[in-house]
Amino acid sequence: MRPYLLDFLIEAHAAFQLLPETLFLTINLLDRYCSRRVVYKRHYQLVGCAALLIASKYGDKKERVPTVRELRSMCCALYDEEMFIQMEWHVLQTLNWVIGHPTIDSFLQIALEEDGHADIEAQHMTWYICELALFHKEFVSVRPSVLARSALALSRCILGRQHTQQTDWSNRYDATVILNLANYLSSPSQVLARKYGSNQLSSVASTVAYFVQQQNQKTTIVAGPTRPIVEDHSPPIGNPQTPQKPQYGAAVMTNGCLTPPITPENDQSFQNGFAKSAIPPLPPRFPPTPSPITRVEPPMVPSPYEHPNAYHPYMRPHFVQ
Repeated sequence: MRPYLLDFLIEAHAAFQLLPETLFLTINLLDRYCSRRVVYKRHYQLVGCAALLIASKYGDKKERVPTVRELRSMCCALYDEEMFIQMEWHVLQTLNWVIGHPTIDSFLQIALEEDGHADIEAQHMTWYICELALFHKEFVSVRPSVLARSALALSRCILGRQHTQQTDWSNRYDATVILNLANYLSSPSQVLARKYGSNQLSSVASTVAYFVQQQNQKTTIVAGPTRPIVEDHSPPIGNPQTPQKPQYGAAVMTNGCLTPPITPENDQSFQNGFAKSAIPPLPPRFPPTPSPITRVEPPMVPSPYEHPNAYHPYMRPHFVQ
C-alpha cells in the first residue's frame, strides 16, 4: 500500500502548494508512527492525512495549511471529520510530541550552500530522486544526510556538472546508495513523473528519462547485437523413404530418423536371433531368484552342557504349555 499512499500524498502536497520539506517530514512521521503502531489497511490513508496535517502545521505557511474539510474531500468522504482530529492526536501521542526531524531538504540546502552558486536544475533533480527513493523501503533506514548527498552526486552526474573537492562535506556520498538510486531511475511513479515534468521544476523527469535511454543504448552497443535464431521451416525435398541398409550393417541416422538394420534371412551366421560374432548379451542386473532347495536338517543332538529348554540353531521353536 505504500506506493499508492505516496501517490496520494504527492498529489495532495502539490495541490496545496506546500514546501518540499513538508513532504519529507510527512513521510518521516508516517514511518515513525507505523514502526510503533499496527495500522489497519482501511486506516492507512487516514494516518497519511494526519501526518500531512501535522507536518504542514509545523513548518509551512499558515495560509497553506489544509483544513480537515479539504482533507475529507480529497479522501472522497471516506472518513468523518472527527476521525482526522482523533488520528492527529493519536499520532502526536505515539511520537511523544516529537515532530521536528532533520529532513533531506535541510541537508540538501547545506550541501548547495557549500558550492557558492545556486544550481536550480540540480536542486530540482535531487528532489526528484529523493522523492523517488521514498517509494522503496530499502531507503527508509538510510540517513537523510547520506541520501541527500548521494542524490546530489547522482544529479550532477546526470547533468554533467563538475564535482566539488572530495574534502567537502557535500561530496561525501555513498557509492552503494548511488547505485541503488540509479537502478530505480527507469521506473518512476506516473504521478511523480507528471509532477517533475512541468517547466516549473525544470522538466527534470524528461532529462532523467533521456539519460536512462542513452545509457541503455550504450549498454546494447557494448554487449553487441544478438544473432537471431532462424529456424528452417522449408518443406523437405521429395518424399523421403526409409533407406535400405546393406547386410550386416549397423543403424544409420538418415533424414533425422534412426533406421534399424535389416536382419538377413536364411543366413547360417545367425542362429537363435543372435550373430555368432556379436557381443554376447550382458548378464542381468539382478541375479535370478534361485529355485527353492529342500533343506535337509541334521538330527537334533542335544548337548549335555545345555539346558533342555535352551535355544539351539537347529531346534524348531516349540511352545511350553
